[in-house]
Amino acid sequence: MSSRHFKVAALAGDGIGPEVMREAIKVLRAAETKFGFTLQMTEAPVGWAGIDAAGKALPEATLALCRESDAILFGSVGLPDRDPTLPKEERPERAALLRIRKEFGLFANLRPVTLPKALAAACPLTPSRQGAGINILVVRELTGGMYFGQPKQTGTLPDGQRRAVDTMVYTTTEIERIAHVGFQAARLRHKKLTSIDKANVLENGILWRETVTQIGKQYPEVALEHMFVDNAAMQLILRPTQFDVLLCENMFGDILSDEAAALGGSLGLLPSASLGATHGGNTFGFYEPAGGTAPDLAGRDLANPIAQILSGALMLRHSFGLNEAAEAIENAVTQAINAGCRTGDIFNPDEPTARRVGTRAMGDAIVAAL
Repeated sequence: MSSRHFKVAALAGDGIGPEVMREAIKVLRAAETKFGFTLQMTEAPVGWAGIDAAGKALPEATLALCRESDAILFGSVGLPDRDPTLPKEERPERAALLRIRKEFGLFANLRPVTLPKALAAACPLTPSRQGAGINILVVRELTGGMYFGQPKQTGTLPDGQRRAVDTMVYTTTEIERIAHVGFQAARLRHKKLTSIDKANVLENGILWRETVTQIGKQYPEVALEHMFVDNAAMQLILRPTQFDVLLCENMFGDILSDEAAALGGSLGLLPSASLGATHGGNTFGFYEPAGGTAPDLAGRDLANPIAQILSGALMLRHSFGLNEAAEAIENAVTQAINAGCRTGDIFNPDEPTARRVGTRAMGDAIVAAL
């Protein structure tokens, strides 16, 4: 990877994936021209697109492309009407998404949640609960916990009952490395970290709290608080402005980040970055919108491409160090929103300046602002 040339695996996937990926690539090409870097973006099938093309949710050729790339820009995988036709292990989310996370050691998931002032009406909370604005970063551990713990199985007991087992497992090393990510992020933001656990009933929660507390001693400038996950879910609705960085294990982070996304107006606005270890100053990352494939919207020019576009901005920042270009894309998104552009998920007919636009038109507006 040269300082200005980068290889990107663009895996659009299923449902609305190809449509929103098209807009993200369009915006990245505009940034490329403006800021003088080059992206060698190669598209490949994944999910049901991979199954239809090569018989596997993660074809070997797609995996090889990912290994040769500096980052992965990902759409979404899975189709609810087709997924049940496959064994669980072969379904796109397990066979593609979870495998990529493990394959590349993507242990840290960052989900920034912001509420633009122009979209205050899209937030389900009253203005008094929104305060001066919602700006939260969810840092989620991504390769441990219940999603990956063994044993994981479904069986039949002697009396004929079926029983399912999922195992929640964490080691101190796994907790320490994600804690460092959380504290380092908080140090660059507003210097507050809220660690989420269930230490009152889970052994994992006790170890999580003890380990995060120890790591916190290395960051005296960051205020650390601990909160049970059920209380955190409630506080996100009652007073979301109290949070800066939320540090979560895998399942809790999955649930709370989607809840927090609603505060930003729509899942269609929420990008994410999944990061591995840093080598030689470069961080391999996997960048995807937080929402799903939304097959009911696919092919209809209705999907919101902003989460995919902002995921591209996160890629420029975290994997390539192109902070100026990333910020320019983020500002362009804000400008398009401020100008009244609204896809259906964030459209409010009572907004006098709002105009409903499609996927392509939203991408065009962001390119024009850029």
